[in-house]
Amino acid sequence: MTFLVDLKSLVECESPSEDLAACTSVIELAANIAELRLGKPGKIFQENGRPVFWWGSENPEVVLLAHLDTVWPIGSFQPTWKITGDELSGPGTFDMKVGFLQALYSIVGIPEVDRKVALIATTDEELGSQTSKELIQKVAAGAKAVLVLEAAVDGKVKTGRKGTAMYRITVTGRAAHAGLEPEKGINATAEIAAIVLQVLQLANPETGTTVVPTTMASGTTTNTVPAAATLDIDIRSFSRDELLRVDQAIHVLRAQHPEATIAISGGINRPPLELSATLDLYNRLELVAAAIGMDPIGHASVGGASDGNFAAAAGAKVLDGLGAVGAGAHAPHEHVILSSIPHRITLLNSFIKELIRD
Repeated sequence: MTFLVDLKSLVECESPSEDLAACTSVIELAANIAELRLGKPGKIFQENGRPVFWWGSENPEVVLLAHLDTVWPIGSFQPTWKITGDELSGPGTFDMKVGFLQALYSIVGIPEVDRKVALIATTDEELGSQTSKELIQKVAAGAKAVLVLEAAVDGKVKTGRKGTAMYRITVTGRAAHAGLEPEKGINATAEIAAIVLQVLQLANPETGTTVVPTTMASGTTTNTVPAAATLDIDIRSFSRDELLRVDQAIHVLRAQHPEATIAISGGINRPPLELSATLDLYNRLELVAAAIGMDPIGHASVGGASDGNFAAAAGAKVLDGLGAVGAGAHAPHEHVILSSIPHRITLLNSFIKELIRD
């Protein structure tokens, strides 16, 4: 099966986001696979210093959006490629090399597909897409549909995603000897701990808004009053208004000690992906699925963000989760269900034909 041959090469070409050389290699491999299966290699270019793969129309009606970077450092999976029954495991299989390849295979044989469709793969999605965000929004703004090949949720597509915001808070205090004269210091650890308690109160379970203090660092030695401390915070919400509420609250945080200083960096990264951007395409997908004899696909909203959030913010109609069926994104049990792959390719092929027929 040529699909598995191509997929094995993509998975074994490990591509952690931080490794630019590895990301370049996987993009070059994608172009080679495209030339073999589609007759044209597409193009490779640098977007703000990161490699991007683009195959097809320069002004597409339909955008197939993917990424080929992964969260896994090289050597994380041993073996890198493993098939057990109907399950294939390996770094980036579920998130989202299978999705990319399903998209590529879905456009094989569609007449004049390169005039109406673009398949795009970036290499910084797992880092927040800061280098590719503008590119995604620009191409999405001119398209009538953006189909995101992120993994499915138990086979369901994704019609809602939380938006994200990330912050780093730095507190500067004053060092002093912890035993001889601690009163002369300003304890940055104590200051950052008080801020953690304040930040936790900003969550809103009723709207699904989460505010999570994550990494924290402070101090230098065990017998010194800490002069500096940092705190990272992860915020997610289905509501843009909620993200703005938390953003405003973060920026008015103050240190307790009058001589301590506080610096805040970061902000809203991805806006939410809302039903207003996805429901039309989802309804059309279900009609296509029924027409080709498939069971209803179903849809779900999830907490994680994707590049689909950026596409929707640009005004595009978006449908996410059209990629792999499996489980374990960012986890050691990451895997895909092999028997689902042909069905997803068929569904996507029929859906693309329907969209470009208009």
